[in-house]
Amino acid sequence: MTFFEELKRRGLVAQTTHEEKIEDLINNKKVAFYIGFDATADSLHVGHFIQLILMKHMQMHGHKPIALLGTATAMIGDPTGKTDMRKMMTVEEIDYNAECFRKQMARFIDFSDGKAEIVKNGDWLRDMNYITFMRDIGKYFSVNQMLTAECFKSRLEGKGLSFLEFNYMLLQSYDFLHLYKNYNCVLELGGNDQWSNMLGGVDLVRRVEGKEVYAMTSSLLLTKEGKKMGKTEKGALWLDKEKCSVYDFYQYWRNVADDDVMNCLKLLTFIPIEEIEEMERTMEGQELNKAKELLAYHLTEMVHGKEEAEKAQNAARAVFSGSGSDANMPTTTISADELENGGMGILNLMVKAGLSASNGEARRLVQQGGVSVNDVKITDPKSVITLEGETIIKKGKKVFHKVIVG
Repeated sequence: MTFFEELKRRGLVAQTTHEEKIEDLINNKKVAFYIGFDATADSLHVGHFIQLILMKHMQMHGHKPIALLGTATAMIGDPTGKTDMRKMMTVEEIDYNAECFRKQMARFIDFSDGKAEIVKNGDWLRDMNYITFMRDIGKYFSVNQMLTAECFKSRLEGKGLSFLEFNYMLLQSYDFLHLYKNYNCVLELGGNDQWSNMLGGVDLVRRVEGKEVYAMTSSLLLTKEGKKMGKTEKGALWLDKEKCSVYDFYQYWRNVADDDVMNCLKLLTFIPIEEIEEMERTMEGQELNKAKELLAYHLTEMVHGKEEAEKAQNAARAVFSGSGSDANMPTTTISADELENGGMGILNLMVKAGLSASNGEARRLVQQGGVSVNDVKITDPKSVITLEGETIIKKGKKVFHKVIVG
């Protein structure tokens, strides 16, 4: 099995500009390639993680990754997959986010001794003269052709597209040109939703330099029904444990649907593809829980380290076995001053523990029979919970949370 064949079997190859040439490059040569990450938040999330995994696969096979941090493109906002324009961020916010990205990436990619590069497109785009850019670069882009791109079509049919965002494709395309000229980068990788932007870069290098470069997309992390994975009740599944606890991260993967676990193992782990395919052939029913636990442990170990992965796994096993009050369970400490006669209303308690976004949402959960406290089902939204020692709240079948008074 060649490296390219392995990537295909894992689902890490979706579309290619020149499949045979890319296959030859990946299997038989050592090339510089890049993946872009717009610095729009202070943490990477699981949507980025699949690209880090692909980057690591490529590095392990001798290729040189270039992680492009979008410190300029983040000022514009990619319209792809968005129903409305992104909120504007300051330069200081974007640069801070980029530094957070850099630290997180260093856990996955080896940047020592020139084995990989981190670059920021703000270094060449932020001070560029607009007239010069339009004369030198804009002339190569057909508006008619751009309007056929899915990222633009969907917006034009909805809330409309700002001229600011319309420029995004030109900027991303210019990134490829810059990296080709300055880093001998010949391949762009990215998610399948970036296909139109990536084609723009390949075409621009051909028009300006007369050289052939390549683009390859990977599958997006989707459920079998085609819905994006990585969304939780609290928002995105972040890689920063301050934004998503290690336990919640572990539990997300432990609770994936039966139909999705094998796809996640292929896309997101380095477990040999033959082993995963064998599991796919033989595992069914309750046995799939072993695969889910394997997935959750591997991903948590990669993102948060072995010690944290073991703590999360032990906590999950404890709560599901009924021993419940494991020390590693997500915990909220409530001040005694916040209690009234030693108790708190169940709705306020759910919100305080982060188990509901609002009292209204908490009320619906209680009324639907989805909340238990210390193994006692709560059905009255007006219930007041006496808080003594450790209180274990269970939401649904799989979410456990400990509350202590301190």
